[in-house]
Amino acid sequence: MASTAAAPSCPSTILLLIVLLGLLRHGGGAREPFACDPNDAASSGLPFCRTAAPIPERVKDFIGRLTLQEKIRLLVNNAAGVPRLGIQGYEWWSEALHGVSNVGPGTKFGGDFPGATSFPQVITTAASFNASLWEAIGRVVSDEARAMYNGGAAGLTYWSPNVNIFRDPRWGRGQETPGEDPLVAGTYASSYVRGLQGNDGNRLKVAACCKHFTAYDLDNWNGTDRFHFNAKVTRQDRVDTFDVPFRMCVKEGKVASVMCSYNQVNGVPTCADPNLLKGTIRDQWRLNGYIVSDCDSVGVFFDNQHYTSTAEEAAADAIKAGLDMDCGPFLAVHTEDAVKKGLLTETDVNNALINTVTVQMRLGMFDGAPSSQSYGNLGPKDVCSPPHQQLALDAARQGIVLLENHHSTLPLSANHHRTIAVIGPNSDVNLTMIGNYAGVACGYVTPLEGIARYTAVIHQKGCDGVACTTEDSFGDAIAAARSADATVLVVGLDQSIEAETIDRDGLLLPGRQQDLVSKVAAASRGPTVLVLMSGGPIDVSFAKDDPRISAILWAGYPGQAGGAAIADVLFGTTNPAGRLPMTWYPQSYLSNLPMTTMAMRSTPSYPGRTYRFYAGPVVYPFGHGLSYSNFINKIIKAPTTVEVPLSGRHHHHHHQSQSAASLSSKAIRVSHAKCQNLSLVIHVDVANKGDRDGSQTLLVFSTPPASSSRWVPRKQLVAFEKVHLAAGTRRRVQVHIHVCKYLSVVDKSGARRISMGEHDIHIGDTKLTVLLQPVTERKKTIYLKHLIL
Repeated sequence: MASTAAAPSCPSTILLLIVLLGLLRHGGGAREPFACDPNDAASSGLPFCRTAAPIPERVKDFIGRLTLQEKIRLLVNNAAGVPRLGIQGYEWWSEALHGVSNVGPGTKFGGDFPGATSFPQVITTAASFNASLWEAIGRVVSDEARAMYNGGAAGLTYWSPNVNIFRDPRWGRGQETPGEDPLVAGTYASSYVRGLQGNDGNRLKVAACCKHFTAYDLDNWNGTDRFHFNAKVTRQDRVDTFDVPFRMCVKEGKVASVMCSYNQVNGVPTCADPNLLKGTIRDQWRLNGYIVSDCDSVGVFFDNQHYTSTAEEAAADAIKAGLDMDCGPFLAVHTEDAVKKGLLTETDVNNALINTVTVQMRLGMFDGAPSSQSYGNLGPKDVCSPPHQQLALDAARQGIVLLENHHSTLPLSANHHRTIAVIGPNSDVNLTMIGNYAGVACGYVTPLEGIARYTAVIHQKGCDGVACTTEDSFGDAIAAARSADATVLVVGLDQSIEAETIDRDGLLLPGRQQDLVSKVAAASRGPTVLVLMSGGPIDVSFAKDDPRISAILWAGYPGQAGGAAIADVLFGTTNPAGRLPMTWYPQSYLSNLPMTTMAMRSTPSYPGRTYRFYAGPVVYPFGHGLSYSNFINKIIKAPTTVEVPLSGRHHHHHHQSQSAASLSSKAIRVSHAKCQNLSLVIHVDVANKGDRDGSQTLLVFSTPPASSSRWVPRKQLVAFEKVHLAAGTRRRVQVHIHVCKYLSVVDKSGARRISMGEHDIHIGDTKLTVLLQPVTERKKTIYLKHLIL
């Protein structure tokens, strides 16, 4: 029915049929079953369709029925159907970084699904330090994903979240990550993944994917791009920093997939490295799922990195290393020849398919019609629903960080500030607010629209874009600031400055924005508030030092309702509680600091990276954030000593009597300690002394014993809690710190060790010293006997 020219002469019944068919095709009807259609005689009796049978048996039966050619067409993201077995084609590539996205061919907006809820960009949501929020967002995103799948508009395999460490402030994709701290990134990963995948045992609501494994955090800097970059990383930095979020994602989040990255690590492409894929992800961490390549990674290591001399060797290397699926055509084109040449066996191919098909079965794709399954009732009414859009607003409110607030200028008052000049290149933007890897939002509230709900506004952009080169429009902006009761400047970055494939040149505001801010502030009749929209940090020292600028907010990229959330914070409807998930460095930090140097730890000639290893000047530190209330933390109860029981394994007989005193100065391998339930519990009273309800973010840091060597972090986050308190109330919070996981450090060989001696635990301005002492098993028995007697 391509030609519509003849349509007017059609009888009306045929027209009606055409319209109905069109509706069914356009995401209006439910999706045909992916496999095992009960009405399909070809497959209905086959063992792999028996939903009561154990999944491993069904997978084995299915793979056993395929020819080698059919198998090979299942190794790529646009997997071909197997019509003779009633199997439809399937597109594996969908994205859901912070909402169902149309990046990736698996998802189509339109028809019944014009858009989906667009949450704040991950860096903003991370600033909430609220793990239950991260999981709640995952649940909503997977509701919308299932609804779209049921309607034929999306897949069930989402290549999100991005949990790489935000190592260098210039990285264009830092906005997609939960920031620079491994514990936060890992907790984010496991929380969001649990929300996406659901909690129905081995069944999956959707299959999430933690990416990009590993040491991937450079896009294009100074002529080095991610397709050619060889990240030289010590084992210590990998275990201690880069791999932590992935390990937590697999072990605690039980993620269904991990994606390997484009770059090489120490000369080997990650997607061809058996030590990383089979050795670490599958054997050490026990991934229950599949490993996928970043899109065209296999092609990249053959064509761009010339890692192997033939394409067949590249295909064989990837599959034998543990890659199960290629995003891209490479394996579909070259795997058969690799088998023919004896570089690969059919069993290697089967092993890859076992991992991918198992995930499809756990998703229910071999269980007949979607409507008959769990989540089968989700549909268009469940996408962009009012509660989902409310959560997007709430997430933005929780992620906004108040950086400065001199003389308690904020919150503004609609009574006192009857007109507000709203100025700046990001003052009335919509797409900028949702960052990258976003889909089509349900609708937008820009900062201008949000502020206009509270009071009258005078709007002047002042700069036509974030990289504006002229001052032509400054005059109108200055005039607006002169006439208004208060001025709000919304400035910052957007995807033209930081994005996938684009790393930043520096940390200052781009274009003429700095001049705009200074000139407008100098002319402003009332208080001037600076609102920053960005993924990465900005060196705003000029504004921090300008007495005319009363308050500074960072909103990240706050999602579809971002403007409403900004206004709610400006006018005090929301009491800000966000904290920075990354260090804000001065521009000078970058001098002589190549992005290509991966080392985390500082040396006399190298500054080190992130708050854990960098000791120099900052614009704002990791974890910084103010409130309209005054919170007081008080440690009520905590142990002064924690005994670490050692398993006798590592002592040779003649060392049996080794005294605890000689052990106490050592850092003992975690593998030699009895870690089960070894937890440090701190009882903290948190009081809200202000006159507004608000949330306190408890960030608990530990500093290992001073005797520890140079390679130990200056301090590291060991726990964080979000506590909501009504004005004038207090609450007791128990903070649990797993001793082996979080009070340990990683030595140069990559082994985790617990330093014996005094650890300083910091909660805000409060400090606690805890002595860790080793106890050998024998001594422990005697000690227990005394207790019993």
